[in-house]
Amino acid sequence: MSFSSTREAIFVNHSVPAVRRLVFGGLTALAVLSVAACSTSSPKSAGAPASSGKTIQVVAAENFWGSIATQLGGDHVKVTSIISNPDADPHDYEPTAADARTVAGAQFTIVNGIGYDAWADKLLAANPTDGRTDLKIGDLVGIQPGGNPHRWYSPDDVRKVIGQITADYKSLDPADAAAFDQLKTKYETETLATYNQLITDIKSKYAGTPIGASESIVSPLAEGLGLKMLTPDSFLSAISEGTDPTARDKSLIDQQIAGKQIKLYVYNSQNSTPDVQTQVKAAKANGIPVATVTETPTPAGVSFQDWQVRQLQGIEQALASAK
Repeated sequence: MSFSSTREAIFVNHSVPAVRRLVFGGLTALAVLSVAACSTSSPKSAGAPASSGKTIQVVAAENFWGSIATQLGGDHVKVTSIISNPDADPHDYEPTAADARTVAGAQFTIVNGIGYDAWADKLLAANPTDGRTDLKIGDLVGIQPGGNPHRWYSPDDVRKVIGQITADYKSLDPADAAAFDQLKTKYETETLATYNQLITDIKSKYAGTPIGASESIVSPLAEGLGLKMLTPDSFLSAISEGTDPTARDKSLIDQQIAGKQIKLYVYNSQNSTPDVQTQVKAAKANGIPVATVTETPTPAGVSFQDWQVRQLQGIEQALASAK
């Protein structure tokens, strides 16, 4: 991916069911390095129940999960996201001593898994903490390394993560279980209302519409929206992984665009390679609407739902203008 090298440390913590929990004892030398960690992610949801006094220390590898964890925890949690800078590339992030210290103090961690943030697994293993609960999204949704790791673009998987984070919060802080249930209900029915409605509307109006895309982050979203992806998986994966796509794949995509076999082209503006730029220009030249998405939330500090709603609105508008 073509993210810049600038990185900013942030963290989030959360838990998982017993079958996915990793409990460690003791601290490593790396964990006690005295470099300060960067502070939290998304703002807490309004109207959250008053805190009982306990605050769960949460660390999330990426801020798209950290934003959700923050809003589901309200005043009962303090969430720090390691990846919070839109210019940071989650694939090849290099943890700092400050990151190690933050993880060492976490009671609950959230990592994506599926080979997306292998550095986070190493960070957790190097900084064991007695009684910590670790949630790995890939294990939760049943996707193994080698599968598509971009689960935050799958509406169904987002719902699963919401349910699991709440269950883990309740396990870590049983006294505030009712508050966590209230926060979950509010998030699902009010905070995500526009997100949910856009997904429903797009699926009902445009299901089966053939589309093209620049990389594999679009695939889970296309599936959730009922859109038909025509771009070869091999091309999508190559761009996502930073490898060269085959001449055969590029030729096929050129034909799809020239023949207007696709009604929409969606690309990741954070990873606009020369091949992708060529396809975007060709799509526009052929009257095919183009919509953009990003791998991580933009601008910095935006909530998960606001980020996703903006992108879904762009996709819906592009589909509406397709001929």
